Amino acid sequence: MNTNKKLNMTMLCDFYELTMGNGYFKAGYKDRITHFDLFFRSVPDKGGYAIAAGLEQVIEYIQDLHFEPEDIEYLRSRKMFDEGFLDYLANFKFTGDIFAVPEGTPVFPNEPILTVRAPAIQSQLLETYLLLTINHQSLIATKANRIVRAARGRTVLEFGSRRAQGSSGAIDGARAAFIGGCKGTACTISDQLYGVPAGGTMAHAWVQTFDTQYDAFRAYCEIYPDNPVLLVDTYNTLKSGVPDAIRAFNDVLKPRGLTKCGIRLDSGDMAYLTRQARQMLDEAGWTECKITVSNSLDEIIIQDLLIQGAQIDAFGVGERLITARSEPVFGGVYKLVAYEDDEGNVVPKIKLSENVSKITTPQYKRVYRLFGNETGKAIGDWLCTYDEDVKSNCNPDGSLTIFDPDATWKKKTINNFTAKELQKPIFVGGRLVYDMPSLEEIQQYCADQMETMWDEVKRFDNPHNYYVDLSQKLWDIKYDLLTHNK
Repeated sequence: MNTNKKLNMTMLCDFYELTMGNGYFKAGYKDRITHFDLFFRSVPDKGGYAIAAGLEQVIEYIQDLHFEPEDIEYLRSRKMFDEGFLDYLANFKFTGDIFAVPEGTPVFPNEPILTVRAPAIQSQLLETYLLLTINHQSLIATKANRIVRAARGRTVLEFGSRRAQGSSGAIDGARAAFIGGCKGTACTISDQLYGVPAGGTMAHAWVQTFDTQYDAFRAYCEIYPDNPVLLVDTYNTLKSGVPDAIRAFNDVLKPRGLTKCGIRLDSGDMAYLTRQARQMLDEAGWTECKITVSNSLDEIIIQDLLIQGAQIDAFGVGERLITARSEPVFGGVYKLVAYEDDEGNVVPKIKLSENVSKITTPQYKRVYRLFGNETGKAIGDWLCTYDEDVKSNCNPDGSLTIFDPDATWKKKTINNFTAKELQKPIFVGGRLVYDMPSLEEIQQYCADQMETMWDEVKRFDNPHNYYVDLSQKLWDIKYDLLTHNK
């Protein structure tokens, strides 16, 4: 393998996408316009919401979508693909439309995060990369947001590179964690590539390398006097770690009039140790010294530590964030929901299953979020067909009657609300039309959108069920296909 050559992700696809593409070509369907929705069926960790992420990498993938000569030769060697199809791939270029919710948007089961409208071969070829990208980054952004909320305003840093599932898991995972609310990462390359602020101080090896712990601390303070953070649990946190840190601060920082510093603990009873350490630091006059903890943390442990009165200013969260250890699969799927016939009519399609949760919602759709004008909070999401909107469904007085699509007798009429369409056009006719915001803007957007969610939706245990309702027209289409497709 030539490691100096840029990796072409076009071939990162399930093989059946190529066999189906060849089949579409030979069956005369290569130009049939298809509509696919990317959505997920359940929120990780039995939570109330998820955070959409990964769109920027999808955009980069679409822009570079092409087959190299060696890709064509590999496919030819399989002796199962039509030469006309191989010629088609050799000149491949995405010409379709893509619509997606912006990164950082809270999203819910069974609503389209991303929609593709494109010729059948093109739509099919995108499936694997779109899913792996949106699934992974949405999973990590969601987990990070839960952890950040558990920290109650304290800084959360992503520390998981060495435990990630491969290099892309570490690099893109740090990006997703930042979207979810983390303030920085230990992963240097994520800063270089994406601008996720990277930082770090010392490992236990630094302390062990010196003749004494005090020598290690003093040297570090002299080299990095502006904000030294000392790892105090190499030997004994309270008997030597914190005392040696205080001594180094006194000997190096105090004569220079510097007060910005910190300690970090990576083991032990964090609640007890941080309370004792805080008392020792305060009694020594280092009241501005920050305490950071790490070591297999997640939102539940952080929540418990704070309930127990732990004195913590920042959390370094590693493996349980970067791998979303408690539920490491997002579960997004990519399903055909419609195609266009020779006259350009949109024909809705449904996937049926004995497993009710796997039945899809057909048709080319629009996605709205409904906000109460008095509260600014989201009431629910509402899906309709591509050729209708909220206004056309309102009652004469401007109110909108919505209903639970699973229990249609449950209805609610809402007044004084604002409807915002969630999906934005990303590609139109193969041309990028979306201005990608900066990573900092995405993080702030995520924080702002989370403020529109009721606390009941955001709680960790038994969150309120956020409703994703269907318009009457869309529900009628689904019901008709349910009863007539056998």
